[in-house]
Amino acid sequence: MTLAPPAPSGVWRPYIDEPLLTPAVVDGPDALTAPDLDRLRRYLAALVSARRGPVHTAVAFNAVYFGYDLDGQGYGGSPLDPDAFPVVTLGECIPTIPVGAMVRIATGSQPLYAEVIYKEGRHSATGPLGDVPEWVSGAPAGAERSGAVPGPDDAPVRRELLVPDVHAFGDALSLTDAQLGRLRLQQRWIDRNGHVVVNARYPLPGTAGQDALTAYTDYLLHEARAQLLSPAVPVSLVDLVATNDDALLHGALLRMLRTIASVLNSCEQLRCWGSYALPRSALAATWQDDGPLGRGDMSRLATSLQLAGQAAGPRRRGMPATTTVHTAIGPWLTTVTGAAPLLSGVDYAAAVCRANLAVADVVRGESKDGLFANGTRVCLDDAFEGGGVWRSRRPGAEETTADPLAPSGLGWRAASQPPAPRPVRSAPATGPDPRSTAPTDQPSPAPVDAPLGATGPAQAELLRVSDSEVMWRLPLRLAHIMDGFLPLRPLIADELRGALHRDGTRVRLELDHEGGEIEESQQVQDTVPELSGEPGRLSGIDWPLTFFPGIELLLQWPRGGRVVRATTMLLETPVIVDGDEIRHRYSKEILTRESTPGSTRDTDSPAGLGERDLVMRAVRRCGLLTVDGHALLDRSALPLTVYGQPPATRQATALEAAVDELIAAARLYPVTGSRDLDGRPRYPARPDEPAIPLIGYAPVVIPAQRAAPAAADPGHHWHPASKPHQVHGFLRRLSSGATPSNAQRAAYRQHCRKLGKADGWDLPSGYTFVTEHTRAR
Repeated sequence: MTLAPPAPSGVWRPYIDEPLLTPAVVDGPDALTAPDLDRLRRYLAALVSARRGPVHTAVAFNAVYFGYDLDGQGYGGSPLDPDAFPVVTLGECIPTIPVGAMVRIATGSQPLYAEVIYKEGRHSATGPLGDVPEWVSGAPAGAERSGAVPGPDDAPVRRELLVPDVHAFGDALSLTDAQLGRLRLQQRWIDRNGHVVVNARYPLPGTAGQDALTAYTDYLLHEARAQLLSPAVPVSLVDLVATNDDALLHGALLRMLRTIASVLNSCEQLRCWGSYALPRSALAATWQDDGPLGRGDMSRLATSLQLAGQAAGPRRRGMPATTTVHTAIGPWLTTVTGAAPLLSGVDYAAAVCRANLAVADVVRGESKDGLFANGTRVCLDDAFEGGGVWRSRRPGAEETTADPLAPSGLGWRAASQPPAPRPVRSAPATGPDPRSTAPTDQPSPAPVDAPLGATGPAQAELLRVSDSEVMWRLPLRLAHIMDGFLPLRPLIADELRGALHRDGTRVRLELDHEGGEIEESQQVQDTVPELSGEPGRLSGIDWPLTFFPGIELLLQWPRGGRVVRATTMLLETPVIVDGDEIRHRYSKEILTRESTPGSTRDTDSPAGLGERDLVMRAVRRCGLLTVDGHALLDRSALPLTVYGQPPATRQATALEAAVDELIAAARLYPVTGSRDLDGRPRYPARPDEPAIPLIGYAPVVIPAQRAAPAAADPGHHWHPASKPHQVHGFLRRLSSGATPSNAQRAAYRQHCRKLGKADGWDLPSGYTFVTEHTRAR
């Protein structure tokens, strides 16, 4: 048997390379190892660049879970069964279809396979120019102009526009351009733009208000269950969480979708409008384009929203007219001369997202919380209807919104509820601008910190999930030690919640501190499980005095049991970090963050610290953090970081002197970074960004002992050996002419039985099966 060679680097290739999803994805991006996070981020960035339309979080999940090939085949190279997809028909009333659903569009002849990549509300009361009645904006599904809403047992219906990607399954499963053109002209199965307008029926009023990720989770576990749990996917959800329990699968799947959303938002090459991601390069091209839907039209759109609230008619003396206008982005775009060819197919979805981002940038950059200089307040009122409904109100000073870019639903609330009494305006407060960082002569403020909490850098790393146990590595945090608790992985918390409900209320923690001191009473402890919050945790733990922030624990939980075992791991060579000997494996990032001046097992406060310690604490606690424990802080932001407000002049002067002293003592070092468009410091500096001075902390790490010292090597650090990771069994595409062995066929049938297919399945044609194994990173 000849296997296609794995890619040594670059973007993931489904059914050739190892699956992109690992069990750690269930616990969030912080639980992913740096290599796995990088692989996922690179693939998602390439996916968004390769697809013409915006990529919704659900669509991105489909790509990594079902295997979207970026070489042009899309899902066409996967063993998915498109004939099992649900059928949608233009103009009919159908059960609601979420974004991400793979469907068959009825055509009367050859089926049209597609992935729904975007949808929006298409209320019949919305005007052709984008004018939206006030009561429609933010209204629940099935609501009426009178203010009536569906009852709790009703099944509301909402008119929706679906944008299908009819090329998602590659050329082999797509219609030709000529065939699609005829379907558009006929307008019987798709409309003239290649879209499908349906009356979507929701089972209950509450389901119509669900967020998109919850709706897609429910859809996958019910309507698309066979597709989700198919053994033919790169790696099955059941494999990732090692359970068939529906409640546990639901929680794990929803967390996976949220992880994908977080990774999309963290990609520097992308920008997100809600759950939709677009390449930054496409947005830049829009602002450089002088054609339809280019910078001129985007500027006109933003200006029209600012001027929409201006009263056109006469008003009585002394009585300023209040005007409120609601504008839907999608219909407005259709009024642009020459834009029609740019609003067909998936291009419509991309244009809507770009337009919303253009408006959002203007609101964020040229107004104060949505209030413009001309007195008009502009805010997003409904993110779904018409591609996004923006509310323009003048005068807008009387109406406030916490965030002008968060859908407020003021239109529906104002139309369906009696007006609230006008608030009494108080005199404006006086004093220095809290956003200013300049020193003042006000009374000296006390130093402050932002709380660290129990999440952040160097999160838990999942090592193994099997039918019998879950194993993971966790660096202990200062909050864990101070408050005496151990955070649990969501999968473990979910299963323990069910087990403890049936029998018992305690979970035992067994500690093994190899090569370290630990009291007998600390070796075995009865803990109190607190499983109602996020994340769940075991409380009432007395951590040994020799445990410090950053020490790594190897944790094991036998599934179904009520015992968690925690073991520390010795370093091959002990090290001395800033004068303290460390004999056990640790997280350099957490040690830098949480072993700062003012942080002990009992307290975590800057109160009483001198200026040098305040500077060191601020740099280590708030600076940009690297994997080797370096921290870099914008020097100009130091006073505000230490005190939380502009300090007195003498305090600012003392801090500057302390910085100079620490640099002279080689405890800090100066370096040049840059500031990005969002105002965040960056290192290394980028040539296209303004340069800024940074101050950096580097831990002084030396080996405590070495059998054979090398030549002068002051930068020697302990480097952990390559860590093994579990690779679940997966399908791999064979090269032309190759066939799988009988052993691979048998292994795949066994794999299918493990996933709940009683008789097992035969290997799909053209594929072999790579069995579960362990591999070094």
